[in-house]
Amino acid sequence: MSLIKKLAGETAIYGLSSILGRLLNMLLVPFYTRVLATTNEYGAVIDLYATSAFVMVLFSYRMESAFFRFGTPKEDRDRAYSTGLISIIGTSALIVALLLSFAQPIANALYYPEHPEYIRWFALILALDCLAELPFARLRLEQRPRFFVVVKMANILINIGMNLFWLVFCPWAAQQGYSWVHAVWAPGLGVGYIFLSNLIASLVTLLLLFPQFRAIKWVFDKILWLKMVVYAAPLIIVTFSGIVGEMFSRSMLKFLLPGTPAENLGAVGVFGANYKLAALISLFTQAYRYAAEPFFFRHAGEKDAMRTQAEATTWFTITSAAGMLFILLFIDIVKYFISPKYWSGLSVVPVLLMANLLLGVYYNFSIWYRLKDRTGLGAWISVVSALLTIGLNFVLIPLFGYQGASWVTLICYAYLCFATWYTGKKHYPVPYAMGRMSAYVALVFGLWGIDQLLQPFLAGIPLLLWGTKVILFGAFAGVVFQLELRNKIFKSA
Repeated sequence: MSLIKKLAGETAIYGLSSILGRLLNMLLVPFYTRVLATTNEYGAVIDLYATSAFVMVLFSYRMESAFFRFGTPKEDRDRAYSTGLISIIGTSALIVALLLSFAQPIANALYYPEHPEYIRWFALILALDCLAELPFARLRLEQRPRFFVVVKMANILINIGMNLFWLVFCPWAAQQGYSWVHAVWAPGLGVGYIFLSNLIASLVTLLLLFPQFRAIKWVFDKILWLKMVVYAAPLIIVTFSGIVGEMFSRSMLKFLLPGTPAENLGAVGVFGANYKLAALISLFTQAYRYAAEPFFFRHAGEKDAMRTQAEATTWFTITSAAGMLFILLFIDIVKYFISPKYWSGLSVVPVLLMANLLLGVYYNFSIWYRLKDRTGLGAWISVVSALLTIGLNFVLIPLFGYQGASWVTLICYAYLCFATWYTGKKHYPVPYAMGRMSAYVALVFGLWGIDQLLQPFLAGIPLLLWGTKVILFGAFAGVVFQLELRNKIFKSA
């Protein structure tokens, strides 16, 4: 239990910054859905960020995971870090040059022929973010959370500040007759200021991380680099397949829906906004991953490593299930996170909540093939998932619209969980409490079902309605206390 407490402590340290930072960043969602005039404008934001996620794989090629694998021993850390960083600098420069050269054809292909500058800005954003990946990974491996927190929060606050400046202050200043504002702002750029804000924030982030570049001895070990690339290459496929599962639906909605391009982009905006609601539980998942990945590498050689991983996964599932239940019970409050014009898509939230929970469980299950250097097997599992995602999207989106896209996401994440758990039983038999984890998820939907049944009878009595929701959430917490904590507390007393 002491290692679980240690993991929880590291999750809290890194996670507090991650949760607070991403929560602040996600507050841009209600801001965008209200400031941008139409749903198809926000659809452009969702579409371009979804597309850029694919390109990011080419920039980083999972070198940060290779660094965790080969840089965990202190005597090898500097060499692995320097080798990986030199490699990323070289490849990033090449990819940026290609994207800048072919910005107009790419903009044409993505249906933004009048805005090739979007492609140029995203090329620079992705390069800057990629160059920051390895320094951030080293901070996590060396357990330096304070500097990590400062840089991450600076990125988010600058991004939010620039958004507010360009999308709120500048239009207001122009209306008030302040002519100087036109030197830094043009009303026709619109959503372009969202991308420019991100670019400035990414640049400042890299400048803050400059000591991480200056402090190392620049050495490129060709043999080590080859080992790192061989280790990371299958993880590129894993990552790319994961992005297909998460982003492909949003990218393809504008092509597969039967409406006009503008109507389809509006549907992308609705789906993307509601996806953000479901992704609220991923705030915890991201925090957990920051701590868990280096944690499991550091403790992989210990006697009870598998048991520790099993217990950590159980607690991860319980925490995510609690977050899912909270959103389901209080969706009438949570929905105000987005503008009312996006509420037509709320039906996808329960499906996507379950999908996001399964994605987090998959992250736990999949750690085995990175610890055991079986990343190739992980790649094959992910390829099947990507093919399943693509095929089901082509079938279900034309039939059911973005509701079909949400079910594709759930099906594919369920497959990933099963495949990584099943293969792991043979190669790295972690004693996961599958029955208990499944029971907690079933309990969530059972309690939510009770809430749905009672709502018609309690709708006219707000105090009783909301009191019942609190009681149902408390019932889940009571079950967790009784089954997971009560005996441990009494034993330690």
